[in-house]
Amino acid sequence: MPSTIVILGTGGTIAGTATDPADNVGYTAAQRSVTDLLSAVPSLKGQPIECEQVAQLDSKDMDHATWQRLAQRAAHHLARADVCGVVVTHGTDTLEETAWFLHRVLAPAKPLVLTAAMRPASALSADGPANLRDAVAVAREPGARGVVVVLAGSVHTAADVRKVHSYRLDAFDSGDAGPLGLVEEGQLRRFRPWPEGEALGLAAISAQPDAWPWVAVMPSHAGLGGAGVDAMCAAGVRGIVVATTGNGSVHQALQSALERAVAAGVPVVRSTRCAKGVIVESPASTRGAALPAASAGSPWQARIDLMLALMRGG
Repeated sequence: MPSTIVILGTGGTIAGTATDPADNVGYTAAQRSVTDLLSAVPSLKGQPIECEQVAQLDSKDMDHATWQRLAQRAAHHLARADVCGVVVTHGTDTLEETAWFLHRVLAPAKPLVLTAAMRPASALSADGPANLRDAVAVAREPGARGVVVVLAGSVHTAADVRKVHSYRLDAFDSGDAGPLGLVEEGQLRRFRPWPEGEALGLAAISAQPDAWPWVAVMPSHAGLGGAGVDAMCAAGVRGIVVATTGNGSVHQALQSALERAVAAGVPVVRSTRCAKGVIVESPASTRGAALPAASAGSPWQARIDLMLALMRGG
């Protein structure tokens, strides 16, 4: 039976440090290596674990080149017969985006577990070591599969996970669906099935990252005009996701600009900016003809879906 876990490091708060151990916010992210993070978890000592540093950045600065490299390295290790799962250490700011990207590209038959921390590694009560311990436990769970996120004892699927708090240790939530499960003293209590999906494959992201299509997220809000959309179209945007108010509504001035974008060949997708729920259309509604609603997920997930569709020529 495969028993090796591979931990891929990308930086983030979990690898951050501050000069004052009591300072949980004035730190610099991505300072410690993934090997250092592993050494801070005594319970993992002696287990068959390998570490690889894929990147070292603050996840607010996550880029397509790192996504491509991360997907390639995760796929490489998941294909190994001796590997039972892969863990990725990441920053929290764009964690949900990376998780969804990896789910859409890989949808692995083995577990690909992302974890992070809300406090730096130098903190008096750092949460990174416990999160890493729990992530490895989930990656070793018999029958585990798909892309999941493990933080603060909760397991979230890539489709549902959202960062919902700026500071608390339990900063992530799964919305209406609820968590996939909980990790309690190293044991997983699972509530629903492991995530599945149809993988697009690495070939879908084989282009040079600087050639990936530019897809922008444009929020609808009070007092908005259409100049921003017109400017993006003039600058070469390839697709737009509008983060709508409420149940898919769009400011009338923005609506006109978005319709001009569609007429010019720029696809537009609507996704609600609300923290929970999806756009529910009336059968009699005609607004979805030009500006269709995303099937599910956040505006950030819809941006990834539209970008991948454009890369496939869709």
